[in-house]
Amino acid sequence: MSWYSILPPLIAILIVFWRKEVIMALLVAVASSEFLLALNGEGNTLFFTFINTIERVIEVASSPGNSRILIFSILIGALLAYIRESGGVAATVNLLMNKGVAKSKRQVGYLTMFSGIAVFIESNLSVLTSGILSRGLFDKFKMSRARLAYIIDSTSAPVCILILLNGWGAYVLGLLGNYEMEESAVSVLWGSIGYNFYAIITLLIVFYTITFDKVHGPLKQAEENLEQQETEVAEEVKGSKARYMLVPLITLIGSMVGFMFWTGDGDIASGSGSKSVLYATILACVVAYFLMISSREFTHHKLVDIGFKGMGELLPLVSIVLLSLTLGASLKDLGTGVFVAGLVGDFLPIYLVVPVLFLTGAVISFTTGTSWGTFAILIPIGVPLIQALGLPPSLVIAAILGGGVFGDHCSPISDTSAVSAIASGCDLLTHVKTQMPYALFGGALTFIAYLVTSIIVI
Repeated sequence: MSWYSILPPLIAILIVFWRKEVIMALLVAVASSEFLLALNGEGNTLFFTFINTIERVIEVASSPGNSRILIFSILIGALLAYIRESGGVAATVNLLMNKGVAKSKRQVGYLTMFSGIAVFIESNLSVLTSGILSRGLFDKFKMSRARLAYIIDSTSAPVCILILLNGWGAYVLGLLGNYEMEESAVSVLWGSIGYNFYAIITLLIVFYTITFDKVHGPLKQAEENLEQQETEVAEEVKGSKARYMLVPLITLIGSMVGFMFWTGDGDIASGSGSKSVLYATILACVVAYFLMISSREFTHHKLVDIGFKGMGELLPLVSIVLLSLTLGASLKDLGTGVFVAGLVGDFLPIYLVVPVLFLTGAVISFTTGTSWGTFAILIPIGVPLIQALGLPPSLVIAAILGGGVFGDHCSPISDTSAVSAIASGCDLLTHVKTQMPYALFGGALTFIAYLVTSIIVI
């Protein structure tokens, strides 16, 4: 595919930083991508751009996996509204403080990080669990929602790609299983853990931020501007019973694990993340509904109003998730990822191959907004390089995986960024702007680590 396949994501990113409007940026990017695809056909290009853009959105929304993600993203709004309006959030905050689990900013940060690590089964569930549990605590200790979004986003994917006993590991194993190598796919994947420098460095940076209570750059500015948000925090519902939050949250986590086993026929790593998180969210909403209605303080009609109000609050972010998925599908047909991957070239010194694969993965993930899509593009390129050049398989795979996560952390068009914003209650652009310096710093250290490792090992 030609160089112009890179234009749609660049247009989206430019509009995001120029106009501070993500939905318009994604719409323009999708339309421009469909325009470039329509140029290959015959007839009225503008007409078919309009029609094809609509059909692309419908095609993406009608995909079972994507539909589950969209419905789950909407229903999370209802769940958050239930536990907020029931007084469960405030009660849980008071309980954790009284028990000594969350008596300081450092303890709250550790609780957020380690709750995300504990729920390593699925990245969205990790983000949701940490975000829902810690929202009220961050407000109580006057820490910004941007800091919460950073911690949960920078914990979930790195943990999932390091532990690998989940859908991430199963997905990458499936990609590696298409090739014959001297080592088994399982051996290569497990060997990549020690070489996944970006994930390790990112977790260490999060740990540093929490331990020393230090924030830098735009995130520091967000903390300083927190006083302007005190009115919103003060309007939080008074505490009632902690069970109104804890029981739905435990239901969410427990049923998610159960549904992963069920959809994977007893193998949790083979379970469907999109099915499990949707079923678990619906069940948690039902549990929250019955808890509240049994208290006799809420009527059915009141709970319906609360649920729809909560869903309505998330519609803008859900729209961003839908358009991000749509842009990713359109760019796949346009060949953007393949074009970027081709820039690696055939004339690199052998010690630069692994660092450049890491950067290439970051660029693909940044411009397409998907880490899993990046894996699907680069692993078929990386494995032949392993076979032809005799490169260490685990090192190459680790660079590809780390690059995909790195680019996703920086991308304003990533659906993962949108879900992290949903879970934390943070504005999407604020989350991207405050997380990017940390991701770039981690990415720079990772590039150096791969360069030094390649010089020593290869």
